[in-house]
Amino acid sequence: MFTNPLPRADDWRQTHLGRLMGHALRRFDARVLQLMARDVQVPLALSNLAAREQVGAAHIHITRHLSLQGDRLTDLAERAGMTKQAMASLVDQCEAWGLVTREDDPRDARARRVCFTPTGLAWLAAFRSAVAQAEAEFRAAVGEEVATVVALGLEAYANG
Repeated sequence: MFTNPLPRADDWRQTHLGRLMGHALRRFDARVLQLMARDVQVPLALSNLAAREQVGAAHIHITRHLSLQGDRLTDLAERAGMTKQAMASLVDQCEAWGLVTREDDPRDARARRVCFTPTGLAWLAAFRSAVAQAEAEFRAAVGEEVATVVALGLEAYANG
């Protein structure tokens, strides 16, 4: 059987760096959620949501970007790179799950802040643990040196 050694003209669409980074991010986030679904520290209702894939990468934006002291919705959306409307929808869902609450902003009586609840802080701790394990698995899969180069390269690119 003859195989053409030359790449097809459209192969680049499947192999460019952005696509590879996107696949890697989705795989990493899926692994984090899988680990969180199995974590006994995660409240059972949230663990069940994660196990049934009801919690997704979009919900991780709140976990990644909400500061411990709480944030205004507009600041949270900006930090996550989302529209205010999209973030409001996620906050509504996370509020229904008991992860966050909306409170009056002590600096501005007209504004509200999104804050972690005690359940949300437990979720955040589980997230931290799951991220550490997923990073360790990545390092084991590609080797310590490659993992370090990837991390340094991504940091330089993201901050450049």
